[in-house]
Amino acid sequence: MPRETKAHKRERALEIEQRMCERYPEAECALAYDGDPFRLTIAVMLSAQTTDAGVNKVTPELWRRYPTVADLAQADPADVQRIISTIGLYRTKAPRAVKIAQMVMADYGGEVPCDMDELQKLPGVGRKTANIVMNEGFGIVEGIAVDTHVNRIAHRLKLVPRDEDPNKTEQALLALYPRDMWGPINHQWVLFGREVCIARKPLCCECFLADLCPSCACLPATA
Repeated sequence: MPRETKAHKRERALEIEQRMCERYPEAECALAYDGDPFRLTIAVMLSAQTTDAGVNKVTPELWRRYPTVADLAQADPADVQRIISTIGLYRTKAPRAVKIAQMVMADYGGEVPCDMDELQKLPGVGRKTANIVMNEGFGIVEGIAVDTHVNRIAHRLKLVPRDEDPNKTEQALLALYPRDMWGPINHQWVLFGREVCIARKPLCCECFLADLCPSCACLPATA
């Protein structure tokens, strides 16, 4: 099979995103955070290796017990651990949440920084989380948040080179898509990954991108 040209890959990528926009025209963040960038930061950090639904079940009690950044900064990590004990890696995430609050209070005057580099100085906040906070919390798009769904889909669609590193995946996608398309990609692709391009058993024969996906297992045989 001949190697795909850059021009054809870009054309295919644009068609993929057009169909994503048609399928998920109002895709939005699934985490409940009441419009507060700090709560969003904590929620995204908590969502690592667990479901957004699972995070949404524990954060109402977390916010009730610790309604402000200052409150969480003074929390006992053991108490936070009990509140979030139903999500994955809760023993690691509880002290991390308290440390984030303490750092926001000490270094940023109680306000989550509106800056990609500064956000990544917070404990447990990598580029993916920083991208989501900037995009969703502040309305500033500086990149594409590459979580497990986006990384998997980008590779199945063969839009990026063979590499499991999310940062390299992001850079490849940023080079492929125009800036005005970066914002909605994460939310759309997460929904697509949950509904269609499922990790263990993708629904290729039901996929609206089947004809654009080199990995699709349901394409008709050619004569």
